[in-house]
Amino acid sequence: MTQSFDPAKTDSRAFRDALGRFGTGVTVVTCATSTGPLGITANSFSSVSLDPPLVLWAPAKSSSRYPFFMAADRFAIHVLGTAHVDLCKGFARSGDAFDDANWRLSASGVPLIEDCLARFECRQVAAHDGGDHSIILGRVERAVAHDGAPLLFQAGRYGSFAPT
Repeated sequence: MTQSFDPAKTDSRAFRDALGRFGTGVTVVTCATSTGPLGITANSFSSVSLDPPLVLWAPAKSSSRYPFFMAADRFAIHVLGTAHVDLCKGFARSGDAFDDANWRLSASGVPLIEDCLARFECRQVAAHDGGDHSIILGRVERAVAHDGAPLLFQAGRYGSFAPT
């Protein structure tokens, strides 16, 4: 069934369902707080620039974890593989799901999850309003990459890449 609608005049579920047609990778973003490490599952991640090396992600303002990420000077974005479904779901539910992760603290105190497909250690350089989200721009200070199959999310389901 094909639908055509103005998302500003239709219930948000239809717009969300349309956005869900776009398959994305899955990340966990981490930062340090005064009460310990914090993480959140996010699929709103994108590369921005190679020179300088910039990435972005967009936390929801309605999240209880939002103020901590907005205040974080440094954070890490972890690209998850198919072996990380439980880790992804854990951080979607709770910011302290580190018991299910192989992790350590960086020299600057940011929690780093090991064995992910890629990790980007960032310093926040800007934050912009993005409606019900904010857009956090980070300068990548260190990157790590491993081979593996990516964890993907589309239409409310997790899956993996199948070559055509």
